[in-house]
Amino acid sequence: MTAPALARFAALLADDTRAAFCLALLDGRAWTAGELATHAGVAPATATGHLHKLVAAGLLSEQRQGRHRYVRLADPQVAHLIEDLAAHLPPAPVPARTLRAATASAALSRGRTCYDHLAGALGVAVTDALERTGLLTRAAGFALTPAGLRWLEGLPALRASRRPLVRGCLDRTERPCRSWCPSERHSRAVSTSSSRP
Repeated sequence: MTAPALARFAALLADDTRAAFCLALLDGRAWTAGELATHAGVAPATATGHLHKLVAAGLLSEQRQGRHRYVRLADPQVAHLIEDLAAHLPPAPVPARTLRAATASAALSRGRTCYDHLAGALGVAVTDALERTGLLTRAAGFALTPAGLRWLEGLPALRASRRPLVRGCLDRTERPCRSWCPSERHSRAVSTSSSRP
């Protein structure tokens, strides 16, 4: 790797629109160019140009379905890269303009998914509880203990996944590490119940 190559790669994320796209895609879903354009507040043609650059660089992958083109983060390593970069930023509180926005913001702060893992205050609380009960250890990085593996073996979705069951990750809003947990892909907000599934 050379310094100019690194600078060109970093410049891809140094653009506000492309950065907004990548942050939005951390939810793990595939988005259309139009959806991302609306999210970032740019014209569809502008969004398409930015998306071409991100796909060409390997940060995003695309899938065509009929006349629609869907994009998503290329792989978990891209999500980790974006999260790691975002972890170095100070949290920027954005005042909610409506009651609906304030309610959604509060729900996302309490618990949400980020790419494919649990985040927010709930993610940190689950990680702390797993460690406190001896199911997770952070002694040499994040790892499930033998008791933790036994506790999770009844969850078929976790057994079928090729991804790590736990992974240390800095939550940009909570700052302590949280665990890496597969999640549903339809919503980033997470609700909890007192019973185990």
